Amino acid sequence: MRRRTLPALLLPLALLLAACGGATSASTTGDTDGKGSVTLNIGDQKGGYEAILRASGELDDLDYRVKWSTFTSGPPLLEAVNAKAVDIGGVGNTPPVFAAGSDSKVVVVGASHGSSAGEALVVPKDSPLRNPAQLRGKSIAVAQGSSAHYQLVASLKEAGLSVSDVKLNYLQPADALAAFSRGKVDAWAIWDPYTSQVLRTTKARVLTTGEGVVNGLSFQVASPSALKDAKKAEAIGDLLARLQRAQDWVFKHPEAWAKVWAKETGLPYEVALDAVKRSYGTRVPVAIDPAAIASEQAIADTFADLKLIPRRFTFKEYVDTRFNRDLPPSSTAPRSYGKASS
Repeated sequence: MRRRTLPALLLPLALLLAACGGATSASTTGDTDGKGSVTLNIGDQKGGYEAILRASGELDDLDYRVKWSTFTSGPPLLEAVNAKAVDIGGVGNTPPVFAAGSDSKVVVVGASHGSSAGEALVVPKDSPLRNPAQLRGKSIAVAQGSSAHYQLVASLKEAGLSVSDVKLNYLQPADALAAFSRGKVDAWAIWDPYTSQVLRTTKARVLTTGEGVVNGLSFQVASPSALKDAKKAEAIGDLLARLQRAQDWVFKHPEAWAKVWAKETGLPYEVALDAVKRSYGTRVPVAIDPAAIASEQAIADTFADLKLIPRRFTFKEYVDTRFNRDLPPSSTAPRSYGKASS
């Protein structure tokens, strides 16, 4: 019974491999909104930009048109940006590193900083493991190239270990859940909303989180060709401002957003609310400043050392700071609702 039902828990989240996720992809095109001669092609994920902008009222009174394309994760979204099929889209802190490492034509134009509590390494509740230093020789499930992958690497380093000291099982969330629930792996590195879902629906507990070891950043990434188009660049600036206001709305209305998000994704409301309070509602739009660039450079260097990206590169060369406006520094503390359920 358990083996048959637990993997199904993640099926509603098949479209939420969250910007942070691996290479699984699927895309569809949505309808258009607004008016005017300019059409901004936005790469989205289920329950992402379009949902949050609609719920907050920020899709009202656009003076440009919007065409939505939906992706299951960050890497294929950035492939579309590279191919000029998408003008801009939102991803986590790791997909831009893999895209730039492959010499893709992408430019980071916006950023937000949130809590890293949802970037977690979980173990069964009855596990004898009590701290990351005890992971030596243990098997760990993780999605390769995801933000959870970097959080795992950083957490191991913090504990005096390296990836060579553990047994990595590169698995996407549905397969990882099956392995975790059957005791095939000792631990699982995940991100929200998976973290919130697993803590709500399985006998799991958090061994460690990304707090204090990862940067908590997420990004909006645009096509260089769109940025060279004056009208599209203006629309991108407007979109970033609307996303900033929408994020403020989420923080002020977490329950309302959780209801919308649950409907969009198929998540139980309680799981959605946990994820909002633990991760997504904590985000603060921030400037892409030298500290943010240096932090991403460290991620790039780490994956280059692990030979998981094909080349070393300078992250700063993939950044455009024209939209920083008067945003606070990237080190700005995440918003807090208090402790989420676990």
